[in-house]
Amino acid sequence: MDSTAQTYQHRPLSIKLWPPSQSTRLMLVERMTKNLTNPSIFSRKYGLLSKEEAEEDAKQIEEIAFASANQHFEKESDGDGSSAVQVYAKESSKLMLEVLKRGPKVKEDTELISEKASATGNTFFDISGGPRAFIDGEEAAEVLKPLRGPNTYTKICFSNRSFGLDAARVAEPILISIKDQLKEVDLSDFIAGRPEAEALEVISIFSSALEGSDLRFLNLSNNALGEKGVRAFRLLLQSQNNLEELYLMNDGISEEAAKAVSELIPSTEKLRVLRFHNNMTGDEGAISISEIVKRSLALEHFQCSSTRVGSDGGVALAEALGACIHLKTLDLRDNMFGVEAGVALSKVIPAFADLTEIYLSYLNLEDDGAEALANALKESAPLLEILDMAGNDITAEAVPSLVACTSSKQFLTKLNLSENELKDEGAILISKALGGHGQLNELDLSTNSITWSGARLLAEAVVKKPGFKSINLNSNFISYDGIDELKNIFKNSPDVLGTLEDNDPEGEDYDDEAEEDDGDGELESKLKGLEI
Repeated sequence: MDSTAQTYQHRPLSIKLWPPSQSTRLMLVERMTKNLTNPSIFSRKYGLLSKEEAEEDAKQIEEIAFASANQHFEKESDGDGSSAVQVYAKESSKLMLEVLKRGPKVKEDTELISEKASATGNTFFDISGGPRAFIDGEEAAEVLKPLRGPNTYTKICFSNRSFGLDAARVAEPILISIKDQLKEVDLSDFIAGRPEAEALEVISIFSSALEGSDLRFLNLSNNALGEKGVRAFRLLLQSQNNLEELYLMNDGISEEAAKAVSELIPSTEKLRVLRFHNNMTGDEGAISISEIVKRSLALEHFQCSSTRVGSDGGVALAEALGACIHLKTLDLRDNMFGVEAGVALSKVIPAFADLTEIYLSYLNLEDDGAEALANALKESAPLLEILDMAGNDITAEAVPSLVACTSSKQFLTKLNLSENELKDEGAILISKALGGHGQLNELDLSTNSITWSGARLLAEAVVKKPGFKSINLNSNFISYDGIDELKNIFKNSPDVLGTLEDNDPEGEDYDDEAEEDDGDGELESKLKGLEI
């Protein structure tokens, strides 16, 4: 072998990694753009960026990351630039995550513009301020004067003022003149205290005047409508094909009224928000509401709370909700669903990939219903932030399922299990799981027959959690000494511990206490084997 060959063989191979070529930098921008526009757990929570916005963000990220890495290379050069490449990659990843969590700028800018427009008073006309009162024809003519002649109002609110016939007749030609530009109409609580015949005629006048308007938002709450009132709004309701939000709360929506609503609204294809609350709908009414829900494939927020719905109606609503794959909040509180309806709801829960809030309190779910729902939520709803299952006769038997569910929710901030029968055993299981909840900052376990033993472990589990806001242990069976100890545990953050004024130190179930010693060993052994 000649000397030239030997020299070539022993020459060290040098690869320069920094700075990257222009094509490499462009490739990184392209890759980040793709990542920013792909659906992900962040886009579900914060919104999906458009390609144009993602590309602009990606370019800015790359420029900032390149500058940081280049500065590092100049100060701490390691020859081949490998450490600079690491800084380049790390900074790009960090900034990209920040953009994902920030969400679309365009949406924020649009909302800001909307807020500014509303603040000027040029788009929103509102007479709801001040005390609740009747309004007569003379006052209506004065108050509604800004609506006469050319204007840019797209949203009107006549809430909190009770219109009589004279006032309604003054409003009629004004509403006819502006109805083509209106997008949002709030007629909540606008006939209070009027005799039924007059109220129905007022409704008919408003309905006729607004017929043919193209609304996205309609609020008819707090009007004690009943079936007659709903049908008095017939002309308005039948002419709406693009509603996005509909509110019918505290309206005396009976079985017949619910059927009327279902019959009169021609299209709910764009409906995103549908809220019923404090009505007397019952099972048959719920079945009519479920027909609306079935047709509302874009539904994001659904409320049917305090509406006297039993098992049959609950099952019908649950089955209808299965079609609403975009659901974000679900509020079914204070009905008489029972276990069967709870199980039916658990079967459609997996369809709600975007669910962030679910309110299932006071539904008579019991352990079987609660476990079925917890098991379903565990495998779905990755973005869940609020879980409310208060007042469902849940015992410690269902807690392992609830713990497994909540432990899988990295965005969960609020858990309400108040007014159940969890007792110390349930409290201990929950306290063991709290360490894994990084975002959880509100916990309500009031009225659960918890003694100092369970309360102490819960307090110790949350007191050092950063950003924790409140724990409610009121209306339990904590001893006087236990209350003093709790206050001592939270001495550096007294606002975190809720009031204990309804606690009952003497309320312990002494029969259970007598058996407690015998069960301690078994409970301890179960806890040792529990994996969170």
